[in-house]
Amino acid sequence: MSLPPSPRMETDMKIVTESGSHTPAVEKLVAEAFGPDRFAKTVYRLRDGVEHDASLALVALDKGEVVGTLRFWPIEIEGGVQALLLGPLVASPDRQGEGVGSRLMKAGLARAAEQGHRIVVLVGDEPYYRRFGFTRALARRLELPGWVDEGRFLARELASGALAGVSGVIGRPGEAVPVSARVKRAA
Repeated sequence: MSLPPSPRMETDMKIVTESGSHTPAVEKLVAEAFGPDRFAKTVYRLRDGVEHDASLALVALDKGEVVGTLRFWPIEIEGGVQALLLGPLVASPDRQGEGVGSRLMKAGLARAAEQGHRIVVLVGDEPYYRRFGFTRALARRLELPGWVDEGRFLARELASGALAGVSGVIGRPGEAVPVSARVKRAA
């Protein structure tokens, strides 16, 4: 005998572009999910002083409450190749397992592709992100300018072949990444 669906599963959750009124709730979700140590991570240092792409910043709303968030940040791969850094992706703890993150990911990646973006990278769990097309194999020729667990550094092409022949260190848009910034990754 199957149980009836959870009342939450039957909500009118909407995925919308983040507005200024959502920002406090977004920041609270991110802080609760990742804590204060998040600012020391390599991906946060890439975001420091760079505005996220507001056209790709999404929130999941349920009855007007922010229950999830997804942002993308502009980055540049050595040699001037434009790309996006995905993250953070957060669903409210009481909404885990209800598809909030999946809906945000699908909407965000579709919007990024519609806008002509070709490459997205992230640091996250490959078993989760694989279903959205992210793999470690596509990121093998890329480097972050700091330590990262290599097995969690993933990439996805939004345009077939976008990463063909692309390699190098990732930096902020318009910033050349000096060779001295390269950090040996853990074996």
